[in-house]
Amino acid sequence: MDTRYYKVAGHQFSVSGEEEVFLLMSNYEPFASGEAAVAFSLTTCKGSPVGYEEEMRQEDEGQEIVCGHTAALEPTFEFNWWGVTAGWLVCSADYSQGRLITSGKQTKMAIDNALMIMFALATADKGTALFHAAAVSCEGKGYMFLGSSGTGKSTHASLWQRYIAGTHLVNDDNPVVHIGEDGSATVYGSPWSGKTRCYRNVSYPLGGIVLLSQAPYNKIQRLSGVYAYAALIESISGKRWDKRIGEGLHQTENALASNVPVWRLECLPDEEAARLCNENITQ
Repeated sequence: MDTRYYKVAGHQFSVSGEEEVFLLMSNYEPFASGEAAVAFSLTTCKGSPVGYEEEMRQEDEGQEIVCGHTAALEPTFEFNWWGVTAGWLVCSADYSQGRLITSGKQTKMAIDNALMIMFALATADKGTALFHAAAVSCEGKGYMFLGSSGTGKSTHASLWQRYIAGTHLVNDDNPVVHIGEDGSATVYGSPWSGKTRCYRNVSYPLGGIVLLSQAPYNKIQRLSGVYAYAALIESISGKRWDKRIGEGLHQTENALASNVPVWRLECLPDEEAARLCNENITQ
């Protein structure tokens, strides 16, 4: 068994497993690092299902994650892909250690989901949030587009790349935001990027956040206070019923709503929407 180290948004983690596991992890290679202290570690193995009590389940585009705990109260997650179980993740209470039991089917899906979950939950009290969003860079700053599945986050990011000179994709599905000790926000690329393969180890000062909604017109408005805070919540991963995680995410969301401009864009999927957004949020 081999152990390899990776760093995302300043947080180090390790993965232990056989060579066949690492052959499925090419998207992590840009984030490879040397041996160092880690925020969490994941060990992979093969085996049988673990018994656990279900707490809740989440489904999105054929992927289903069942959250629960073992009899020993270890947080446990089952990963299903169109009805096929890919594996089970069993974690320590603080998510610093995890064991991924793979079923032999859809193993890459199990690895990626396990690492995303552990990253999000182990770093939630460290000024860090894993977003469900698309992120681009433009003129030295990063910008994130939020919205529920099917809203057009990826489409809007591609419109910026097509019509706004100097725009580059940072991540198409799961960028990471970290709040520094001085309150500044930075957006990072990650090894998790959905359908678009964009695994860039880059970072930019976060210049703005845009909540998208579809409309038969293009209109943008600045949000403030509780409206800015509320715009962030649904796009951030985390078990908010866990006190440590919930309080950590609240602090991060509050810092973002207070220090980073948040906008609401009602729009069509066209050039005008991209230019309207760019002209307002990059001022």
